[in-house]
Amino acid sequence: MPQIVNLGKELVRINTQKNCVEYSQNGGRSWVTRCCNGSYGEFRDLLVYGSDLLACTSKGLYVSTNEGRSFAPRCTNSSYGDFLNLQDSGRELLANTSKGLYYSRNEGRSWVRR
Repeated sequence: MPQIVNLGKELVRINTQKNCVEYSQNGGRSWVTRCCNGSYGEFRDLLVYGSDLLACTSKGLYVSTNEGRSFAPRCTNSSYGDFLNLQDSGRELLANTSKGLYYSRNEGRSWVRR
């Protein structure tokens, strides 16, 4: 599960101990909290997808369009199971969930079981 991703000139990571998204502008030598909001659930995985930052959380899939400062629900439909991690296959977005492998061709808004 990627808990650190490259986002432009920054590294962005999940601090699992604090359940926060942090960033570094010096190659990871120091980290600054960017988002620490329990209403998103427990952060599990990050993926840079185009210009968006996607986050798997215990409450579903969330998207940030402002480098992880805040997130909005992208898919919180529990019928897919708990989102565990994401992968960009080039043609589609893949999600490993507690109910199996799913793919999305609409940026994670809806999913089809593979």
